[in-house]
Amino acid sequence: MFKYEVLHTCKQTGARVGRLHTEHGVIETPVFMPVGTAATVKSLSPEEVKETGAKIILSNTYHLYLRPGHEFIERAGGLHKFMNWDGGILTDSGGFQVFSLSQLRKINEEGMEFNSFIDGSKHIFTPEKVMNIQRALGADIVMAFDECTSPGITKDKAREAMERTLRWLDRCSKVELKPHQMLFPIVQGNMFSDLRKESLERTLPYAKCGIAIGGLSVGEPPEVMYEMLDALKPGLPENMPRYLMGVGSADYIVESVARGVDMFDCVLPTRIARNGTAMTWNGFMTIRNAPYKEDLSPIDESCDCYACRNYSRAYIRHLINCDEIFGGRLLSIHNIRFLKRLTDKIKEAIWADRYGDFKEEFIKNYKAKIGQ
Repeated sequence: MFKYEVLHTCKQTGARVGRLHTEHGVIETPVFMPVGTAATVKSLSPEEVKETGAKIILSNTYHLYLRPGHEFIERAGGLHKFMNWDGGILTDSGGFQVFSLSQLRKINEEGMEFNSFIDGSKHIFTPEKVMNIQRALGADIVMAFDECTSPGITKDKAREAMERTLRWLDRCSKVELKPHQMLFPIVQGNMFSDLRKESLERTLPYAKCGIAIGGLSVGEPPEVMYEMLDALKPGLPENMPRYLMGVGSADYIVESVARGVDMFDCVLPTRIARNGTAMTWNGFMTIRNAPYKEDLSPIDESCDCYACRNYSRAYIRHLINCDEIFGGRLLSIHNIRFLKRLTDKIKEAIWADRYGDFKEEFIKNYKAKIGQ
């Protein structure tokens, strides 16, 4: 059921255009996947998400396990039916959420013990349990259970986490998934290029139709992330999509595609939208700021999204500053559509064998700091 085909490789950079076939549709890559943590892209309907051009979204194993529960979702017909989304779904393993949300957590060979961020109750995630939760949820792509680490740890600690992730991956691979599901293993190794390359080499035997790169964009400088991707690029498999987890800013996407990445996800576009910030070709635009008070132009004259077709910067600013939910919804629609338009332009440049030129021009005009 799963198949990935590379349609074109840019002669300048090696960036690829591809097509991933799943039971719930065909996904063209490079692709950005909007995040629907709790079985919804926050504040948006499935129809609104579809209108942006999104074909696949990400949902969160950790959050759905805690509420409403994976067993109930399975009884309800699976995640696609439960949330009324007929496109592709990827579920993460929950390892990052345990890493980032749980103040009290214990990691050992068996798995991770953690306290719920909702009520403090104790839970244990093992590789087998995480696979069975994702099996019940019924997503098309399921992620292996991994141990994410913070930048700045020692190499010994990074190796320890990498080795444990590999042992957990072996256990994940032994759990039978549903026929339409595919396991993506995750490369770790922290900020050590030799560990990254070793992790990739030892992970590849478990990769059947996709591989992920985890533990980046977790607070390290951008140049360090690019260094790790450069180290991995020569060893990445040609016949499957490469997924960089947790990346959603336009400059990171543009730089990472040049380094061989095909898939991305992040909460960034909807999170900054709720705070009054729009994504544009020149960087972040903080619409809640005073200069836009009487600006009757759309967020982006060239954008075809619902927000830009119908509303002005001044109106959206008014909504945001009045704490009206509609303001954040409009900006969420715009930001997700912006990233879809960006990946479309990326694909055009790859097809034309000028992605290196496109990247250079884009980065020259882009200001990454929010508020500029």
